[in-house]
Amino acid sequence: MKNWFGDRLRVTIFGASHASEVGVLIEGLPAGLYLGSELFDADLERRRPKGVGTTPRREDDSPIIEGLDAESLTTGAPLRISFRNTNTRSGDYSHLVNHPRPSHADLVQRRKYGAEYDLAGGGMASGRMTVALVAAGVVAKQLLRDVRFETHIVSIGGVTDESRFDEVIAAAQRDGDSVGGVVECRVRGLKPSLGEPFFDSVESIVAHLLFSVPAVKGVEFGDGFASAAKRGSERNDSIVDAEGHTLTNNEGGINGGISNGNDVVVRVAIKPTPSIAREQYTYNFEHDAVEALTIGGRHDACIVRRGAVVVEAMVALALAELKLRD
Repeated sequence: MKNWFGDRLRVTIFGASHASEVGVLIEGLPAGLYLGSELFDADLERRRPKGVGTTPRREDDSPIIEGLDAESLTTGAPLRISFRNTNTRSGDYSHLVNHPRPSHADLVQRRKYGAEYDLAGGGMASGRMTVALVAAGVVAKQLLRDVRFETHIVSIGGVTDESRFDEVIAAAQRDGDSVGGVVECRVRGLKPSLGEPFFDSVESIVAHLLFSVPAVKGVEFGDGFASAAKRGSERNDSIVDAEGHTLTNNEGGINGGISNGNDVVVRVAIKPTPSIAREQYTYNFEHDAVEALTIGGRHDACIVRRGAVVVEAMVALALAELKLRD
């Protein structure tokens, strides 16, 4: 199983939804970087389940940080950050071995890794793993001190009015259903000249990490798919000064795979949570027939709010890797 990313900043994720712990091992950090536990509080809080339509599963999510000196500074050695799993109910998933959930990874994980693979909580494909991604993002942002991240939810369930988000999520939950949404991350202050043409472009590295997040199904930069309906004269970004700032930013801060000094703008489509309470019909391998399935467990009716900080973390990790390469 390949569970690592990075050339200069190597990040290895470990654990599973119902394992004793989840976490990340980060290699390639320079010595002398302060990483006190309080730096993680704000982003971990953004990911915690709270509000309408979130899972009743509650974990403490206090990071256990290993590899720092007595003053919480990196030493150049690998950094290990882990989180305990203490609130698990693995019995809710036993029937999914033969009756895998629609649009989930139950079937493909067992086919790839063998019948002994533990599906409890979704295994490594679970959203539980994103707590480790958020921790990695906090570390990455300490390498990008001159950069500012602005992340917000564009829509939930197709609705763009933020005042209606609770209503949309609550309606789906009442129906035993779920909704997805779109998150935008804007990066201000990123230096120009990061990235390479083609295989190591800014878009390539950022999209690679974003598509590693469970439930992400689409990524676009700048005006993205809307650009396909425009003429070049409508969307070309005119350069207005010697620093390369542009009148518009339809390219999303990237030209030819290289950051141009304008805001990097990326939007991410997050699908509806596939684990829903509503009865579904799907194939049962034990009975060789399509049968009704009711999913137990504790699940979010909408993961978009909790997912926004995960999107930001992965953008930060990609840019930190590119900065170290530069």
